[in-house]
Amino acid sequence: MSDLSTIRSEALGAVSAAADLAALDAARVAVLGKKGSVTGLTKTLGAMAPEQRREFGAKVNELKSEVEAALEVRKGTLSSSALAAKLVSEKVDVSLPTRPEGQGSLHPIGQVMDEVAAIFGEMGFTWADGPDIEDDWHNFTALNIPPDHPARQMQDTFYLPSRADGTPVVLRTHTSPVQARTMLNKNVQKRLADGGSLRIIVPGRTYRIDSDATHTPMFHQVEGLVIDRATHMGHLKGCLVDFCRAFFEVDDLPLRFRPSYFPFTEPSAEVDIGCSWKDGELRIGAGDSWLEILGSGMVHPNVIRNCGLDPAIYQGFAFGMGIDRIAMLKYGIPDLRSFFDSDLRWLRHYGFSALEWPSLTGGLGR
Repeated sequence: MSDLSTIRSEALGAVSAAADLAALDAARVAVLGKKGSVTGLTKTLGAMAPEQRREFGAKVNELKSEVEAALEVRKGTLSSSALAAKLVSEKVDVSLPTRPEGQGSLHPIGQVMDEVAAIFGEMGFTWADGPDIEDDWHNFTALNIPPDHPARQMQDTFYLPSRADGTPVVLRTHTSPVQARTMLNKNVQKRLADGGSLRIIVPGRTYRIDSDATHTPMFHQVEGLVIDRATHMGHLKGCLVDFCRAFFEVDDLPLRFRPSYFPFTEPSAEVDIGCSWKDGELRIGAGDSWLEILGSGMVHPNVIRNCGLDPAIYQGFAFGMGIDRIAMLKYGIPDLRSFFDSDLRWLRHYGFSALEWPSLTGGLGR
């Protein structure tokens, strides 16, 4: 029993003398660990007579409970002291400014896509998209592009391995395949049959084998399509005049429609906007020069027919332009390749705040 009293005195003394949490844990291990003094007492119980074991075991358990209670009390005291010391040594000056954090920017391509969508959205257009990897029929044949057209040549188009049935597969050379896919949609065809109309814009990536200051192998286009029973060339002109003046934010921007050729439209026209050059700087608006920015025309009857509609009943117009190109013109970006350089300095200069959401009422750009 004297051993019990000695161990009790030493254990409680070690707990009381612990100066910090690490020392307290060491005291706990020395008393209650696998090789601790109290644990050692329990190992002697097996050699005792039953009556003695019962009496001595109760006293060992009582000692163990007493030590555990002392440990908890001392732990609370030491934890409070450690927290108080930490608060004293780690004071924070709340009057200091916060640490600066980098602010991200929206890429000009995303910004211009939103601007285009805002303008055409006010005209009743909806956003449509489709796959970047297209089959030959949707990319070429459905759009009235003949087999001998230069766009089908290997030096102009990225061809991928053909499908199991031999169907040629390409990276789409324009976003026009989405127009074909939309017209082929049964719900769209039902809406048109019921007297409705189709108005979509198709922004997205396109791919061609080309690379210089104004061309890259991957670039962005937006195309528009209107199909109904009565749309004519006058509607096309009015739509594009309104768009160009809103996008470039020049109310009296002059536009010129020049006859042209595209296999998927007839008649076809390229659209020029007025501009001037002063000291080597391009200025959009009235001037003595013209700048071509997009192609357009009435949808060719063969395209309407290929997409499951009757050209004797339905007609419409289509147009397409390079998003990268109109972004360069509007925001004075000299080299198309810089769009894809991932240069943070360039993006800080030409990027847009995420809060600059474009709208016709609140303003499109800067």
